[in-house]
Amino acid sequence: MPERNAAIVGYGLTEVGKVFGRTARGFAADAVRLAVADAGLALGDIDGLLVNARAGTDLNLSLARTLGLQDLRMLSEVNAFGASAAIMAAQASKAVLAGEAETVVCVFADDPKEENAGGSDAYRATSLTATGFRSAETAAGFTSVNHRYALAARRYMDHYGVTSSQLGAVAVSQRAWALDNPVAQMRTPLSLDDYHRSRWVVDPLHLLDCCLVSNGGAAVVVTTPERARDLPTTPVYVRGWGQAHPGHVLERGSDFGLVTGAAVSGPAALKMAGMTVDDIDLREIYDCYTYTLLVTLEDYGFCGKGEAGELAASGALAPGGALPTNTGGGQLSSFYLWGMTPLVEGLTQLRGEAGVRQVTRHGTAIVSGNGGILDHHGTLVLSTAAA
Repeated sequence: MPERNAAIVGYGLTEVGKVFGRTARGFAADAVRLAVADAGLALGDIDGLLVNARAGTDLNLSLARTLGLQDLRMLSEVNAFGASAAIMAAQASKAVLAGEAETVVCVFADDPKEENAGGSDAYRATSLTATGFRSAETAAGFTSVNHRYALAARRYMDHYGVTSSQLGAVAVSQRAWALDNPVAQMRTPLSLDDYHRSRWVVDPLHLLDCCLVSNGGAAVVVTTPERARDLPTTPVYVRGWGQAHPGHVLERGSDFGLVTGAAVSGPAALKMAGMTVDDIDLREIYDCYTYTLLVTLEDYGFCGKGEAGELAASGALAPGGALPTNTGGGQLSSFYLWGMTPLVEGLTQLRGEAGVRQVTRHGTAIVSGNGGILDHHGTLVLSTAAA
């Protein structure tokens, strides 16, 4: 465990959702400006910038020039897909603790949603252009990320006896959180019957098992604990981190769908923080699908394997439950900005700024990121206490 813990001292979130006529770079620039201002700093105080972007956007290292940043000591693009936010925050933390930089901004932004196109269109393109051996997947009907996660979810459900209603309980609980989140895209009540009536996407996934598609940007500012003490915001300390990249192979004997990188990344982050799952007040879990949340909770150790479905159905994850999880509505009901979605909500809760949805005990949080088809995982353990 580091003798000193880096601190996240600011975050910025642009307007998210159906926001058209803007580019990823524009969203990113605004998110950085918002985060820096939130921290009580100026752009000239920034000496490190880490950029995360989906392929095909206009967001890249030139963001530094767009912002007028000069004399940076750290500048890089980081991409482990949805795991990137956690990994960027860890890299920034290591950099400021090692003296490689003093104040580093981590940013993600995206602009996939088009005014007259379906939400999944932007994410289908890469599958449709697969070449070589992978083109056999396309010929077999695997034309989107949804198909591949459906394969994982079906295997998980069949192996552990998890039901569709238990997946639905995740969607219902997160919608309940979103009702009191002013930035959430989905703020109408949702029942389990509503979930079952939602159209099928790919068996066993209904529409409400799948995350939103959002335009927008988010950024966080990481600095030294010494610098944090002089700033006006409540510092949130990065107590632990971990990452894992399982390299699943889709063949007989693989544990694809049953065990994820969370099983390595989570315990590593908790060990660095000197904590166990019993010390965690808030769980902000990457929920690209309802299934992903369940398997991550299990792999982190909040319950046994195959037990997260029952946990969700019990109401434990919902407002008023014993294990408040995805307290802003998550990617299913709030917004989808890769790993920045759970990170921003974790910071909001830890700083006591969540308003009506504020959780009473909010001293510690675990934040997850998942990238690819369960290919990458990043975990952060955050706390309002430095040690």
